[in-house]
This record gives sequence, C-alpha cells and structure tokens, in this order.
Amino acid sequence: MSDCHSRNGFELHTRNRVTGNNATLTPPPRHHPFTIALVGNPNAGKTTLFNALTGLRAKTANFPGTTFERKVGRANIGGCEIAIVDLPGLYSLESAAPEEKLASDALRGRLENQTAPDAALVIVDATNLERNLFLASQVLELECPVIVALNMIDMAAHEGIHIDVKKLRSELGCVVVPISARTGIGLDELRRKIARLIQADGTESDCLVQRCKPACDRGCGGCPYQARFEWTESVSGKVSNAAVARRSQLTEKLDKILTHPTVGMVVFVGVMLSVFTLIFWAAKIPMDLINHLFDDIGGGIAALVPKGDLQSLLVNGVVGGLGGVLVFLPQICILFFALSLLEDTGYMARAAFVTDRVMRRLGLPGKAFVPLLSAHACAIPAIMSARIIENPRDRLITILITPLMSCSARIPVYAMVTALLFPQSPFKAAMLFAGAYALGIIFAMAVALVIRRTILPGGSRPLVIELPPYRLPGLRTAILHTFDRAKIFVKQAGTIILLISLVLWTLSHYPKSAPPDTALTLSTQAAQVEKSGDVRQANELRASADRLTSQSALQHSFAGRIGHVIEPAIKPLGFDWQIGIGILSSFAAREAVISTLSIVYGVGENVEGRQHQASLYESLHHATRTDGTAVFTTATCASLLVFYILAAQCLSTSVVVRRETNSLKWPLFQIIYMTGLAYLAALIVFQVVSRFVH
Repeated sequence: MSDCHSRNGFELHTRNRVTGNNATLTPPPRHHPFTIALVGNPNAGKTTLFNALTGLRAKTANFPGTTFERKVGRANIGGCEIAIVDLPGLYSLESAAPEEKLASDALRGRLENQTAPDAALVIVDATNLERNLFLASQVLELECPVIVALNMIDMAAHEGIHIDVKKLRSELGCVVVPISARTGIGLDELRRKIARLIQADGTESDCLVQRCKPACDRGCGGCPYQARFEWTESVSGKVSNAAVARRSQLTEKLDKILTHPTVGMVVFVGVMLSVFTLIFWAAKIPMDLINHLFDDIGGGIAALVPKGDLQSLLVNGVVGGLGGVLVFLPQICILFFALSLLEDTGYMARAAFVTDRVMRRLGLPGKAFVPLLSAHACAIPAIMSARIIENPRDRLITILITPLMSCSARIPVYAMVTALLFPQSPFKAAMLFAGAYALGIIFAMAVALVIRRTILPGGSRPLVIELPPYRLPGLRTAILHTFDRAKIFVKQAGTIILLISLVLWTLSHYPKSAPPDTALTLSTQAAQVEKSGDVRQANELRASADRLTSQSALQHSFAGRIGHVIEPAIKPLGFDWQIGIGILSSFAAREAVISTLSIVYGVGENVEGRQHQASLYESLHHATRTDGTAVFTTATCASLLVFYILAAQCLSTSVVVRRETNSLKWPLFQIIYMTGLAYLAALIVFQVVSRFVH
C-alpha cells in the first residue's frame, strides 16, 4: 500500500510496511533494547522531553572518538524497557558543522560500531513550525519509523498560533502528537504511540516509513533546497495561522533591552555577577558543611585506627583527598542549576548575542564569557560549562585558557603572599589582591589570541543564533541537569582524582626516616617535665618534637628528594627546595601549599585558626637559607605570587580537561604551556624586583 502526493514540486512518498489487513507481525529476535533517537532543532525542547521520558535513568557521555556529548537514557514504556538517545541539535541532515554531521551520521547508522536507531522521535517547535519542518522532512526520508512530537503547544496557543494537528498528520503521513514537555501536556498520549510502535517492533501502521524527494533539483539560482523550503512553507500555511500571529509586546520590549549593544551588556554583566555571587557566597554554607563532614569522618577514623601509616593513609590520603575535591560540589550544582534556568528562559541566547562582538575581538565566542566568569569560583565546573559553546574549536580554546582565571583555591595563596608583603597596609594588600585577578584575565586573553593565530588558527565562527521565545523555566529540567553534572563530577572524584591524592600522599610519606636527634631530645625532656607535673610545657615540647619529625620525614621522602632535585631549576625564581615541595604538593590542590609550608618551616598542623595563621606568617618572615639570608624577600614573594597566578596546578582540573576534550594531548599541552608561562613570568619578576628592592 503506497501513495504519492505532489506539493509545490516536492513529492512526499509514504510506504506502509503492513501489506494487508490480515498480515501477521512477526518481529525478528532482538539482541538490544528498542532504541529511539530524539531529533530536533536547537531550542526545540529535546532535552526537556528527554528528561521527562527518562527521569534520572540517564547517563551523559561523549560519542566514541569525539568530544561531542550525547545522553542515553532508559524508559519503561508499555511494559518494555527502551533506550532513548538525545542527539545534538541540528537544523539539517546535510549540514557541514561537525556536531550536526555527527547527529546526522548517528541517525543514519554511519558511526563506527554504532547501529542506527530503531525509530526517530522528531521534536518540532510549535511556535516555529515552518523552520522545524525542514529537518522533519529530511528525517521522514530515512528508512525508519517516525513520530513527530509537536512541542510547546501551550506556548503556541498563548501566542495566538493555532495548528490543525489532524491536517498536519495527513500532510506528513505519520503520527503527530501535540505536547508540552515542560508541563507534561500530551506526554501520556506520546507514550501510548511509542508503546504501539514498540509492540509492533517498528511496523505499526500509523508510524510510516517516509520517503521524500524534491521533484526539481535546482531552484533559487542553484539552491538545491528550494523545493523543500517551498514545501515546508506550503504545509505550514495549510495547517497553522503562524504567519499572522504576532510576537507579544512583552517579548518585543524585553528584546529591545536585552539585545541592546550597551544596555544589554550591562544587564548581562549584572546577571553573571549575580550567578558568580551565588557560586561564591551561597555555596559557602554547604561547602563548610562538607568540610566539617569530612573532618568528622577523618576524626572518627583516627579514633578507631591506631596512629601510623594506615591511619594517615585513610585520614589524609582517602578522606582528605575526597574531601578536598567534593567540597566544590555545591559550586558545581549552583552553577549548572543557574545556567539551566537561564537557558530555559531563553535569556542565554540573548546573552551570547550581546557579548559576541566583544569576545570575538579577543578571539573567543560570546558564550565563552560564562565559563570564564564562573572560573573565578572553580575551574572544574567552568570547564564543564564550556559545553554551551557549540563550535569545537571555540570550546577548546575556552577550555585551554579557563584555568588562568583566579579560582577560589588560589585565595589562600594570595592572602599569604599579600600578608607577607604588606602586613601593616590592608589597602596595598587589597590592591595587590585585585592586581592578581587582573593579571590572570590579561594573560588569558593574550593566550587566546596567540592560540587562535598559531595552533588553532582562524577567527571565531560568526554567531548565527535563533532567539527562542521567553518562557518560564522548568525546575524539574534544571534539577535533572544539575544532578547529571554532579553525578559526573562525583564519579571522577571517586576514581581518578582519588588515585592522584593517594599517589601524592605516598610520595610525601615514603621512604621512612628516623626522627632527628633534636626531636628525640625534646621527647625525652617532655617525659621528664611531665613527671614533674608541668603537663602544659610537656605538650609544647612534644608538639615541637612532632614538628621537627614531620620536617625531617618530609625532607627525606620522595617528595623532599624531588624538591632537592628541582631546586637548581627553581632557584632563579627565588625558590628553595622547601618551596619546591610546596609547589609539588599543590598539584593535588593549590591551597595545599599552605599546609605544606607550615610543615617544612616548622609550624606544624596541630595549631588551628588565627593562631596557626599568625604562627605561619611569623615563621615565614623569619625563615632563612643556609647562608643566613631571608627566604621570603619582596622579590621571592612577588615571584611566588605570579607563579601561582599562572601555573597549571590542581591535577583535578587536568582530569576534567582530559574528559571534556576526549584527548590526553590537550591537558598535557595546557600543563606545559601554563607551567612554562608561569616559570618565565616569575623569573622576570624575581630578577627585576631583586635588582631594585632589597
């Protein structure tokens, strides 16, 4: 049974797989779950529908061998377990854009070791029917059953758009279900249609296999898509009154403000600063709670496990390593929740539009502003948020320069150095603090320009963006999106990042060395003093003995030996082997240099709060080299500050870069170029400052 309709030179051929009323459907044996691919234009509501159908039963991963993301979820529909794949948004199956070509190849079964989906669920934006039908007509040509989900039907009605669904179903020759993925309208009917398709194993009579052919190959001066455009225009005109529907006055007024070159930029900066404030301040309480939680866990383990290597491994290696990373989970959740809400309202498209002009002058796309700003809280969620940048090259450049932004983990280092340089001048310390942030931004922009003109040449892709309608955000979608990002981060923290922490713990604790004679003498004195009844002095002597023992153990450990090995290389920067150990330890986390320096310079880790801070500064002020000269001179402090502004430390960030780029070469390149840049800049600063300031 087949038919053929001619519409404006575009032929829509349909062929029913059911050949007769008495035909028996005998599906072939299936070795994999029935798979449905979600296909649609950007902003058509694919992700919202995906979340509505799968809930929390979804995982995010890159396509094999690519940096492009796909979501795969499970859903129980009609008693059957099916797989739902959310493909990247695309406007045409013939697009040359990498992400759109990937989606097209996945739909057609052209990817290596990837089979074609059993059916396609095409999401069509009811408020922009004509444009969406272009892609739908191409999908209808493929050898697979098609269901069209007419999404945002409630918004279309609100805008005065009426669509004759029955007539549209007749024009397309396939199932059309009006839905609102955000509110749940029509989802039960959509599930029933999917269930009928599954039960018939893709041969359900009302889910037809489509074949579309343009009757004229050329038109509009050589445009091969002229017939298709004319067909979509014709169908849209027949089934809807969208041509006469007007944009709401509120939308017009908001766009005049939000897309204005000047006012729009001011609004954008205000919105992003609000998000940044949420990330930085609202996360403080949950971050403190996580810190206290891991402190309690560590304390509990310390009380149960006898003092020794096993206790140190569990408390400092496992618990400390996980706690030091998971403490950033609130920032990640807040960032992605806020971005999801902004994206869902339609604002992020306007934000990209107004920032594109400025960012492109710096060799970056407009959307790069979001990850670069959020990186001032933490580079890890910032790098993950770079996924909002569609162009792979623009996204990669943004990822490569994001760690140059001063994250919150650098704040303890900045505070330490500024306090050493200006202990009696809060104003000068604040100015230096601000200068550190500014220097990171300046270097990030400079590096972006260099990368754009060397290893990744070419300008940013011109921004061609559709301004979606304004709509109320879906809290469920935002929560599911946030949960998805958090799950990825926690999984990384529990595997690769934990392994890194354990390796660094091992390097700093082995091989073992005997306590120095001075420490043994102090321990003996402590025992004698305690017998005389002076417990307070005995505890102070034991604390001093412990500090000396920790210093000696660290000096003779693998980390200490590495510090001595690298000392000749870092000496031109004003650093000695002790600062070298601090630099090595900060690869686990930048702020770890504070606790490391407190050990190597004799402060210890048993002093807490302001007393610890004061003791550390006093110890660093009086620290001397073997020749009696001061270690932390003005030149050394300035050099150390510049080094920490630019250096690629925090291996957790590198792990995330590895995942986001799907390649080992880019995190290695990032480490090399940032470390080299930090070394060169610190060298220049130390040599110049040491000549003028003594």
